Amino acid sequence: MATAARELALRILMDLNAGGITLGDRLAAADAEALPSRDRGFLHELVLGALRHRGLLDHALRPMVQRDLEALDPAVLEALRLGAYQILRMRVPHRAAVSESVELVRGAAPRASGLVNAVLRRLASQGPPSLPDPAADPLGWLTSAGSLPDWLARRWAARLGSATAVARARAFLEVPPAAFRLNPRVTGAFERALETGLEPVPLPVPGAWQARGGRPTDLAAQAVLYLQDQGSQLVARLAARPGCVLDACAAPGGKSTLIGDVLGDAVTVVAGDASPARASSLASLVRRWGSPNVHVAAADALRPPFGTRFDAVLLDAPCTGLGTLGRNPDIRWRASPGDVDRQSRRQAALLAALAPLVKPKGTLVYATCSAEPEENEDPVRGFLETRPGFEPEAAPDWAARFGDGRFLRTLPERDGGDAFFAAVLARR
Repeated sequence: MATAARELALRILMDLNAGGITLGDRLAAADAEALPSRDRGFLHELVLGALRHRGLLDHALRPMVQRDLEALDPAVLEALRLGAYQILRMRVPHRAAVSESVELVRGAAPRASGLVNAVLRRLASQGPPSLPDPAADPLGWLTSAGSLPDWLARRWAARLGSATAVARARAFLEVPPAAFRLNPRVTGAFERALETGLEPVPLPVPGAWQARGGRPTDLAAQAVLYLQDQGSQLVARLAARPGCVLDACAAPGGKSTLIGDVLGDAVTVVAGDASPARASSLASLVRRWGSPNVHVAAADALRPPFGTRFDAVLLDAPCTGLGTLGRNPDIRWRASPGDVDRQSRRQAALLAALAPLVKPKGTLVYATCSAEPEENEDPVRGFLETRPGFEPEAAPDWAARFGDGRFLRTLPERDGGDAFFAAVLARR
């Protein structure tokens, strides 16, 4: 039998292919959490690596299989990808990678065990084929080494240019750096981080740190720090205004609690979310983090139930998440062009629904973790055309490096981490 971690890795990949669940939720399920710590780490490496480098793995497998990969039984194809990832990207002895993969497929598709054995043995002995040159054949590189689906590779190459598309794809192949902020209510939080071996490196966003060494997840569990990409911290700080602030799509709560941390007694934050389950999870974070000025409400941002106006409204809009491919590699393979258009329409509707809640001289901050213009500039420009009472506001000095015309954005190829977009819109 294959090891428990490998069997579970195959099951998770098959569950993701079936849809209806995200990678993060699936890795947090009871069967994955029940594994011993070392096996759970191996599982995460296998699953995230196979998803992050699927294009490279398929490029290596295609000449070894000598048939259309998509014609294979899905379980066989995923077992081959897991085996190829161990051979090409992990310090697993080739013999073990081959034999474990054969055992793995024997339970799912017994007749294919000979195929898996032959293909992976051939890959281990011959090595992978050469990769396309990113300068001479950028699309070929983007869909193989760059591990992008064809539609996204073509979109980026056309919109960004080949060089930038390649640079962005390279950035998303890296495990994103862990960024965090400290809990201001924990005495000696910085010293406690140092004591665990953490080496904090300051980032351009005030209060944001990059974690090197140590075990930041342990400190996060103790509410000493909160793991949050600097782009997410950028957005929260842009929305931090004295008075009353609405975070309209607040779960999981990192931005709401950061706004509360920045302004303390000078702000009351209403953190809303349409999903009762997500609102409950948000409330748990608020209690654990110890934010007395953050109040959770189960509220649909498309039909906001509030009878008052706010000094600032933050709309961190639901989006495709195409700016988080390094952190969420499953999005590469489940997003589609139709998702971009669908989210764009929803985002425009959310902006229209929340605009009346902004006080005169207040601000509406619109943000996404996507880099696609249909989800960013397009809904904002459409909003400004129909709402002449709003206009873009200049970025604060500390955020100038993220400025891009009237808007702000983080770029993975320049800043590391996720791609975030933000627009600060002031109401006259």
